[in-house]
Amino acid sequence: MAQWGAIFSIIAALGGAALLASVHKIDEGHTGVYYRGGALLTTTSSPGFHLMLPFITTYKSVQTTIQTDEVKNVPCGTSGGVMIYFDRIEVVNYLVPSAVFDIVRNFTADYDKALIFNKVHHELNQFCSVHSLQEVYIGLFDQIDENLKLTLQEDLTAMAPGLIIQAVRVTKPNIPESIRRNYELMESEKTKLLITQQTQKVVEKEAETERIKAVIEAEKMAQVAEIKFSQKVMEKETEKTISEIEDRAYLARQRAKADAEFYMSQKAAEANKLKLTPEYLQLMKYKAIAANSKIYFGNDIPHMFVDSGSAASSIKASAAMDIVGEQMLDLD
Repeated sequence: MAQWGAIFSIIAALGGAALLASVHKIDEGHTGVYYRGGALLTTTSSPGFHLMLPFITTYKSVQTTIQTDEVKNVPCGTSGGVMIYFDRIEVVNYLVPSAVFDIVRNFTADYDKALIFNKVHHELNQFCSVHSLQEVYIGLFDQIDENLKLTLQEDLTAMAPGLIIQAVRVTKPNIPESIRRNYELMESEKTKLLITQQTQKVVEKEAETERIKAVIEAEKMAQVAEIKFSQKVMEKETEKTISEIEDRAYLARQRAKADAEFYMSQKAAEANKLKLTPEYLQLMKYKAIAANSKIYFGNDIPHMFVDSGSAASSIKASAAMDIVGEQMLDLD
């Protein structure tokens, strides 16, 4: 009875061990591939818990999310024969889950060694071999990562569809110390030259600014002078216009005054002409005679004498009497 208990315990232990060996977990972002006797099975599994034949079937978890492979210390010989080293090249890539089985079958689960690490070494040496140190280190360095990405993706599209290169980052290569010092000296001289050029540009800009300010100031003064001149011309024209208006007004007043005086004189002459009638003249004669104190008539008296109180009255009376006498002679 004790022997059967021991056998049962052994069987239970083996069953438990087999169960534990058959249960496995695939993490999120990974795809499981299975091997049996070293042969790759066509079955793949998604993230989660799965069962497999214990002790016979094995599995590997293949990452299908974005990962970064670092290729370190890559030697590279330029066209001039100078050996340089890239410390680190980072390749950001990811594997499409549907392409896991084909890529693992063709390049094993460690596919990145053949498809990324080896390809980076090869393509980078191809690039360096056709370019000089100046181009690799300075001239074309900013294009290395993009060219490497395009070249890798082109080859992977043909060799391993489903492996996508998202980005490539290349660090500055290490060059021999003597050459590096020369480049640093050259960069220092370039920096000085750029500083000198920038200083010259600043001076030129300042001079240009001063010239523009002077031109603007001169234009402003010219415009102000032109405005003042226009104002003076307008003032003179206004004064001239006012003077012409005043002259025309004065001329019109004088003409109206002369016309009025002429009209008055004309009317007075016409009135006087209408007064010269025999009756009016007779009346005037009698008025003149009545205004004198004494009148003498006689054949021996050649003239008429008038005795009056004042010389002026005498002169007026004498003139009136002369007129009256002439009119009396006419009547006779």
